[in-house]
Amino acid sequence: MSAIAALREQAQSEFARAGYPTTREEEWKFTNVAPIAEAPFAPAPAVEPSRKAIEPFLFDGAVRNQLVIVNGRVSKALSSISALPKGVTIDQSNDAIAAVKSAKSSLPFVAQNTALFEQAVVISVAPHTVVEEPVHILFVNAPGGARAIAATRLLVAVGEHAQITVIESYAGVSGDGVGFTNAVTDFVVSASAVVNHYKIQRETATAFHVAATFVQLGRSATFASQSLTLGGKLVRNDVFATLDGEGAECTLNGLYLAGGDALVDNHTSIDHAKAHCPSHEVYKGILSGRAKAVFNGKIVVRQDAQKTDAKQTNKALLLSDDATINTKPQLEIFADDVKCTHGAAIGQLDDDAMFYLRARGIAERDARDILIHAFAGEILDHITIDAVRAKVESAVFAKLESL
Repeated sequence: MSAIAALREQAQSEFARAGYPTTREEEWKFTNVAPIAEAPFAPAPAVEPSRKAIEPFLFDGAVRNQLVIVNGRVSKALSSISALPKGVTIDQSNDAIAAVKSAKSSLPFVAQNTALFEQAVVISVAPHTVVEEPVHILFVNAPGGARAIAATRLLVAVGEHAQITVIESYAGVSGDGVGFTNAVTDFVVSASAVVNHYKIQRETATAFHVAATFVQLGRSATFASQSLTLGGKLVRNDVFATLDGEGAECTLNGLYLAGGDALVDNHTSIDHAKAHCPSHEVYKGILSGRAKAVFNGKIVVRQDAQKTDAKQTNKALLLSDDATINTKPQLEIFADDVKCTHGAAIGQLDDDAMFYLRARGIAERDARDILIHAFAGEILDHITIDAVRAKVESAVFAKLESL
């Protein structure tokens, strides 16, 4: 039996034994996945949407390397890879997944993904290779009139002293049916390598999205991630980052928008395993209607991780009286020479700021938009590719109009 076949068999057994998590479990206390568990999802069909249907989610003209995966299967017709330098490969190698099995692989949704995914996307960057242009991986969920699950798997392995920017985005094609995306992404970042990561989630208002991202950082490696959640009925994002080399640095930032009765849950864990490792984290949410959000940010500082400097901030802007958020910062510190701070702020639009703008002749709706855009801008400004930032900002502002 091959390594990947054995891994799939083990994952299937683990998921069959554990089943879907429930609200009786601490990590899922505020997120009820009954809407996912109550009725079976069939494997998403093999379909090929038109290019026009996915154009809003592409970065044509700005990004020349775009790989499109529809319902977990690579679409050669919709993909365009034309600017990869020597030393970079993108292929579909399921066997590579077995080599980076995570200690968290027994988590229910990760086990389900391992049992179901069809084609892994593997991006390999050779040591000392600098990838000047970003690589965009677009995962499209097209349920095709059914309750359909698309299991996606992405592995990014970056060699020593290499650099790359990866845009990982998720989109839903409108139509009948309910789509469920179960996504697992691994980043293996070697010594002194640099990875800039953007995750952009823009699935339909009826979609379910559960994702786990694992980051392993070597000595003096740098990983910076900006996550934007703009769609979905129930969204859960888990990020597990391990700073396993002295001098490694990790940044996790996120912006999420939700209205109606949507639920967005962000769980992050940054594990400082070695000394002299800074981490930075800012998550912001904007909620309206009866939307709910969860933020759970954990920072672990191991005994050998002296001189750790970790900062975490979580802020939520509630635009209605019925919107709610549950926030829980966690610090587990086993070293004595560290700097760790966390802060959380939840509130509504500032009345004084609104009065200031209205007093200068700005209409109430415009004043509201100015303040909301300023709140979101702190995260959007970290998108350093101008064309990508402009398109993402347009998507954010369009979403804000519906809140």
